Amino acid sequence: MPLVCVCSPKGGVGKTTVSANLAYALARSGSKVLVIDFDVQNALRLHFGVPISDTRGYVAQATAAVDWSQFILKADANLFVLPYGEVEEEQRLAFETSISRDPHFLLRGLNTVLNYPGLVVIADFPPGPVAALKAVQSFADMHIVVMLADTASLSLLPQMENHKFLGAPMNSRLGEYYVVNQSDMRRNLSRDVSQFFEQRLGDRLLGTIHRDECVPEANASQRSIIEFSPVSAAAFDIELISKKVAAIVGVKVGDGEFYAVPNHGIK
Repeated sequence: MPLVCVCSPKGGVGKTTVSANLAYALARSGSKVLVIDFDVQNALRLHFGVPISDTRGYVAQATAAVDWSQFILKADANLFVLPYGEVEEEQRLAFETSISRDPHFLLRGLNTVLNYPGLVVIADFPPGPVAALKAVQSFADMHIVVMLADTASLSLLPQMENHKFLGAPMNSRLGEYYVVNQSDMRRNLSRDVSQFFEQRLGDRLLGTIHRDECVPEANASQRSIIEFSPVSAAAFDIELISKKVAAIVGVKVGDGEFYAVPNHGIK
């Protein structure tokens, strides 16, 4: 079971969209994928066809429930989502306090899904060095940092490389990698920043996702970019990134063979 954390030092980089489309691509290749939302905005579910009126999630009951797998929703044959859910301010604070005070709180809640054979878990975090991101640092298998092809993201790269984001190396297992999102090769600045990231990061750069008007349209229709426009530039970019992620975490795709574990939210 690989746990892949998608994060960013800044907001507005398309992190949730990247998480959702990466999950779709891996599931399409044959992996069972669970995506977990750690953001109070509760927006990740909307990428998987969950109605906006469906406010279910794990956070409201996380402090009382030991096993959070009971709150998992099925999005597709191989695709599952664990929504943050709609919560009151007191519930959000109780959840974050539990994370801060108990170093094993998240691990207990996710223990069942983290031990599900063959499952890829993608966790989407809010921007910045939030408590949940710090809490999974010790057991996450891989971190993906999403940046934009702009000067604001570029200025934050030294902070990431010098381990100032979380105060320590982000990942001690398979490492930290980067995705540059919304690169527009028609604009000199965007092209130059993208090229700088490529030269600076080398193999740590999983790929660049080109700016594509099909992406917001796919989001609006609650579909993946690969389903909405399979021949688009963004769909091609996501496919390549998903193959690299699968190779790094050691996921076999395309064979369709999985193990069944009883008493689970994933069937």
